[in-house]
Amino acid sequence: MRIGKQDAPFTSICTSDAHSITVRGRDLCGDIIGKMDFTSYFWLLVTGTEPTEVQKFFANAVLAAIAEHGLVPSVVAARMTYAAAPEAFHGAVAAGLMGCGSVVLGSAEIAGRFYADLVGQVHDTGRDAAQIAADGVRTLRATKQAIPGFGHPQHSAGDPRALLLLEMAGEHGIVGPHIEMLFALRDCLPETLGRPLPINVNGAIPAVMLDVGFPVGALKGISLLARTASLIGHLHEEIERPIGFVMSGAAAAAITYDGPQGNASDNAD
Repeated sequence: MRIGKQDAPFTSICTSDAHSITVRGRDLCGDIIGKMDFTSYFWLLVTGTEPTEVQKFFANAVLAAIAEHGLVPSVVAARMTYAAAPEAFHGAVAAGLMGCGSVVLGSAEIAGRFYADLVGQVHDTGRDAAQIAADGVRTLRATKQAIPGFGHPQHSAGDPRALLLLEMAGEHGIVGPHIEMLFALRDCLPETLGRPLPINVNGAIPAVMLDVGFPVGALKGISLLARTASLIGHLHEEIERPIGFVMSGAAAAAITYDGPQGNASDNAD
């Protein structure tokens, strides 16, 4: 059974023969191993080109920014999975990554697509970015959707990671239409939403990465790659200092059952 398009059976990422492996036109052993850092290799794999120094700088910065934030849901899922199945280290990593979605960890992709769409509207219509931003917020609120890239349950006064990334963007002169749109959204919130909200790290990451030339379709890969490193660290700690069942017990103790009660006497002999 043929499913999907069948007329483009090609890949430009990698090929190999008995003597060599070619990745994006580079010889893996001659041009990459021992000569290219992993962040540059990641950029090459995704885009097909090596990053500039500025692109590499910000790729490194955002990967560091999103990798770790304590016992967040992805980490809890991974550590509890490992506690239940210590033979499945890879399964525990996968469990942590499966929750990379619209609310936690994966929201940079949603924010980036939103910003890119608004920037496209500015380009296509010639309207002011502030007007486009306000209309975008009103559209989201009309359907009770959150404003992607804004607000944080802990960093209500401002996400320090986002503040630093945006400060560095200014220092390196890479502020472009996506960061400008992010600022336009921030500035319109008091009027359109009725209150200000701080930019969070999943707002800063896509705005910065899009302005340095990273493709919007691969934005979720930033979070996945970075969090994988964190999960490996947490799982190594879980091996040596296990807390998976501690978290499981704490969850059971924290949640009260409010379903119907059984009658033990009904089951008596």
